[in-house]
Amino acid sequence: MSENISLPSPTITPVSRRFWHNLKEGRFTLQQCDSCEKYIFYPRDHCPHCFHPSLTWKEASGEGALKTWSVIHRAGHPAWQEHTPYTVGVVELAEGPSLLTHLIIDEKNLTYNMEVTVDIVNINSQPLPFFKQKKEEFLK
Repeated sequence: MSENISLPSPTITPVSRRFWHNLKEGRFTLQQCDSCEKYIFYPRDHCPHCFHPSLTWKEASGEGALKTWSVIHRAGHPAWQEHTPYTVGVVELAEGPSLLTHLIIDEKNLTYNMEVTVDIVNINSQPLPFFKQKKEEFLK
């Protein structure tokens, strides 16, 4: 999915730059603490669990479970208003952290703990991690 619409871009900081760069390459990555080994999101300069300053970027599965969601009818930013209604949700990643994200799932199909997977969507050449329902693979 690629959209050419006028929307605000994320604020890219020195700490989050690697996350956004990896998304541009089609890779969904998270930081992992070199001390306690817990995964972290959003990008930070130290571990929020043990406060260790050494974090390493690791390839993440991009899979998780939908914990909650909201259908937005009145956007918080004027640029998003013409795209309402849209759905955002909190996804608990398989690696542990949770993130607030856009969902590419019809609202009538949303369920608690639904298995989801990342779908990197380019908005004005800026990749964003949206999530869609994970397709079940049936055994033959």
